[in-house]
Amino acid sequence: EFNKLIKKDKYQVFLFSSPISLPLSIGLHYWFVINKKSKLNRWEVLYRKNMCPTSWSHLHKNFLPPTTGLEILHFDHKIHWKSKLVGFIKGGKGSAVEKMVNFIDKSPKNYPSCKKYALVPGPNSNTYVQWVLNKFPQSKFKISWRAIGKNYKLN
Repeated sequence: EFNKLIKKDKYQVFLFSSPISLPLSIGLHYWFVINKKSKLNRWEVLYRKNMCPTSWSHLHKNFLPPTTGLEILHFDHKIHWKSKLVGFIKGGKGSAVEKMVNFIDKSPKNYPSCKKYALVPGPNSNTYVQWVLNKFPQSKFKISWRAIGKNYKLN
């Protein structure tokens, strides 16, 4: 279970995925959950804008609970796909993981496509995740070929 993986005295980055809403469920949606010494935050890009107080256009912090997958049906916000924990990393003060956590936390200022969204070719949720992963190759996280938008080139 996810809660058993959380370390109160560490920095952690968790990478989750779930299918996209039907009928596009061949594609996968990815997001991060970061643990900053017991403070959890979910970070992702969604096609919907400004959905919660911690939204920066398409970039959202804690719009959904940490492990909740996307809606199975776009118009039904009650039934969600099961999420998959792709992987996680942990580290202490001064570690690359702490740097990654802080980088993700600064996404509203640094992510160049907060105000842009296009399912195909991007930028989208997977463009955001790949953007972070490109800055931290030591994480060794990989996202699937089913991650539409991961290859979108940001300016």
